Amino acid sequence: MAVRTLFATPFFEADIGAPDLLAELEQSCRLFASEDGAGRVWSREHGYRGYTSYASLNDLPQRDPVFADLKRLLDREVKRFAKACHFDLAKPLKLDSLWVNILKPGGAHSGHIHPHSIVSGTFYVAVPPGSGALKLEDPRLPMLMAAPGREEDAPEHFLPFIYAEPAAGRVFLWESWLRHEVMPHQGKGERISISFNYR
Repeated sequence: MAVRTLFATPFFEADIGAPDLLAELEQSCRLFASEDGAGRVWSREHGYRGYTSYASLNDLPQRDPVFADLKRLLDREVKRFAKACHFDLAKPLKLDSLWVNILKPGGAHSGHIHPHSIVSGTFYVAVPPGSGALKLEDPRLPMLMAAPGREEDAPEHFLPFIYAEPAAGRVFLWESWLRHEVMPHQGKGERISISFNYR
């Protein structure tokens, strides 16, 4: 009997952040949070527990050289991920959007996808203990109907949810259609991350 695993869902993880880069990014993220009034208003009006520049600043690599440095690192990793996914691309993927997230204790981000992009991801700048994992959902979940649960020791690719643990300097990449959410931040201090999309 032959059993094949079909329809892979790739997920990429790498530690790419040097301590100097992380320190500069943290300083810049906190500066944007203090000066970006529109971002603070958007965060408050949309129930975001902390600060995000998602709806207010769309040119961070042009505003700040340390974000340009990060973009160069992300471009390299996204190119590697696209190759691993066997994407048939006429031209390389380009950064479409990049935003800062500063999540306070108790904060979370409900399940969502990133429409109109090909690859999405998050780079982690500061990750206090208990910050909360990135929860990834099996894209077949709405169609499983009467499927039974999985055994506790089932291989990872059989599980309906995967929890990817963040760490400072780590980047996660996934295809933008993959539904994901940020689990509640149960630690102390602020979790700082930078999310992005490539088209």
